[in-house]
Amino acid sequence: TKKKAACPGLGLFYTLLSAFLFSVAALFLKKIEDVHSVEVSAFRCIFQMSFVLPGLIYYETGFLGPKGKRVFLFLRGFLGSSAMILLYYAFQVMPLADATVITFSSPVFTSLLAWIFLKEKYSLWDLLFTLFTITGVVLIARPPFLFGSIVTGIEGSYTDHLKGTVAAVTSAVSAASTFVILRKMGKSVHYFLSIWYYAVIGLIECIIALSIIDEWSLPHCGTDRLLLILIGILGLGGQIFLTKALQIEKAGPVAIMKTMDVVFAFILQILFLNHIPSWWTVGGALCVVASSSGTAVRKWQQNSKKAKQNKV
Repeated sequence: TKKKAACPGLGLFYTLLSAFLFSVAALFLKKIEDVHSVEVSAFRCIFQMSFVLPGLIYYETGFLGPKGKRVFLFLRGFLGSSAMILLYYAFQVMPLADATVITFSSPVFTSLLAWIFLKEKYSLWDLLFTLFTITGVVLIARPPFLFGSIVTGIEGSYTDHLKGTVAAVTSAVSAASTFVILRKMGKSVHYFLSIWYYAVIGLIECIIALSIIDEWSLPHCGTDRLLLILIGILGLGGQIFLTKALQIEKAGPVAIMKTMDVVFAFILQILFLNHIPSWWTVGGALCVVASSSGTAVRKWQQNSKKAKQNKV
């Protein structure tokens, strides 16, 4: 018999809590002044390793995983950690809401990559959602050849804004690639092992990057050090609650509830960063959220239909 959720709507509550924790972690990242985003990523990787290590020992999963899955685990770790590093960079150089909205486009890219690599169905609706997402990203990026040389509602220079946009889009594509790899692996690899690869490879990436850009330094003040610890705790908590949500709730409702990421980003940006998003950002957010939600709903309906057919 199939186990029912302990409480109706508990999975959606976990998703909401996960979205809030991730958004607060992003806000704290904006508040850190003297630490490079790659270094923040390194601290988060160390934090995750310290929490996951006891789990690996307890469940006796080993540190390398099954032989046939190690290449996929490596790719999952590399792409997943790259997505995090790029996302943190985007958070530091562009408005919080803008970066959140762009990275929220990953479900649309997941459908496209799953069609290419997993031979999953890609319909005209999926193409429409992809075009809507691209439109939303363009509205947020506001390239000068379309919107003129004067761009309002951004932080710092337009060059930084453009770099942040490229980083956020690349982060979304990397995250989408991670989802495709996780689908390919299935449930044969323990979740802790997946996070272990993510943290170890991410830390190696960060050390190499910090050595090249020569930015490795301890935070100068106690506030920045506290914020680093809180980012690690909130990021790990967000991951745990999202995983628990997916264990007890269908993926479709969870994906729709995750639109609260964008809502929280707008609220926190206005309340704590005193930065009111432009109407271009709002328009771009509506395009991206509509596309991602539409993709999730269609996937949910298709899976429900398949489940009914299998029962018959």
